[in-house]
Amino acid sequence: MDLKLYDIPYTMANAALECAKLEIDMLTVHLSSGKSTLEILMRRLNALKKRPLIMGVSALTSFSEEEFLMVYNAPLKTQAIKLSAMGKESGIDGVVCSVFESLAIKEALGQGFLTLTPGIRLNKSDKEDQERVANAKEAKQNLSDFIVVGRPIYQAKEPREVVLELLKDC
Repeated sequence: MDLKLYDIPYTMANAALECAKLEIDMLTVHLSSGKSTLEILMRRLNALKKRPLIMGVSALTSFSEEEFLMVYNAPLKTQAIKLSAMGKESGIDGVVCSVFESLAIKEALGQGFLTLTPGIRLNKSDKEDQERVANAKEAKQNLSDFIVVGRPIYQAKEPREVVLELLKDC
């Protein structure tokens, strides 16, 4: 469930618990909500018999390097690794990041820390509102554990063909 939760600690934890009741497999939260918020959320979720994977959003793929620098006053890849490390220390399962940060995060935090990479396209020139897009082959080369392919599939005349084409690169 891609809600990108971002709120104060107990509000976020309560929202995550409600989502978990739906027996979802995965839930996204914003890493910039902070370490204490993520720790409270994980403590509450870990009390459940079964909980979803928690994936922290490091930097939206709609951010360019320049925009990110303006908002966060830090280079994107450096900050994505810092936020991811904080998330791992908080007990989350992995991060949502672009293909271009995935390998660096894996190298810094280990192969067991999951990466989910959105912005996957068949043709990288079809960026639309995304800045940092890649294809499935690049995602595989950068050790992405999960890819997100939205519009290229659901806006296609032949969605099945798009999926089959993507699978060739995986």
